[in-house]
Amino acid sequence: MDLNADLGESFGSWNMGDDAAMFRLVTSANVACGFHAGDPVTMLDSCRAAFELDVTVGAHVGYRDLAGFGRRSLDMSFDELFGDVLYQLGALDGVAHAVGASVDYVKPHGALYNRLVHDEEQASAVVAAIQAYDPGLPILGLPGSQLLVQAKEAGHPVFVEAFVDRAYQADGTLVPRSHEGAVLHDVDSIVERAVRLAVKGEVVAVDGTVVQVRPDSLCIHGDTPGAVEMAAGVRAGLEAAGVQLESFA
Repeated sequence: MDLNADLGESFGSWNMGDDAAMFRLVTSANVACGFHAGDPVTMLDSCRAAFELDVTVGAHVGYRDLAGFGRRSLDMSFDELFGDVLYQLGALDGVAHAVGASVDYVKPHGALYNRLVHDEEQASAVVAAIQAYDPGLPILGLPGSQLLVQAKEAGHPVFVEAFVDRAYQADGTLVPRSHEGAVLHDVDSIVERAVRLAVKGEVVAVDGTVVQVRPDSLCIHGDTPGAVEMAAGVRAGLEAAGVQLESFA
């Protein structure tokens, strides 16, 4: 099982999360590419840390929305979104190569991630951009999403992720962050959820429905308060359950 986190989301003098600690706990890092968060120095630091600690780097592409941290859905034309995703891939990949690392998968961020569950046109723009950059680049996303459906049709390796620190709806989508209880904070319940996802392939939705998920990767958000404690607990819980941790990519 892979354990991933959204990292490299600091910007200038504004620090987000404890990346130094998180890099030592995960097997894959979704590194911000400068549009929703991140800057060139942060990208360099993130890729360098990933390379030194043998953590796989993924391009965490998002909407061009620094002020909203990429959590506001944007209406964009195909060409606009195609160009923005292509730009972000090239930026992070160039930085990664400069320190000996490489971008080995793509995972959209925030509002873009959620919109690509249902929006066929935006999904097609994102997949087309990744296809143009690297036809063999793996893509990580929510099961059943338009992103993964179209990526698979285009010939990309696709991988499914589940979230250990987010509440689920009965249809397998995430509870919007604007709703109370959307983000989980209790470490014990998060660890229990992670082990259940890894071993049984299921998660309990907010209405009690048991949702079937067969994840290749489990995500912990690096910007969530207490993320380091959560990640350490999840890693220990998975290892105690006999789950081997390794990157899906």
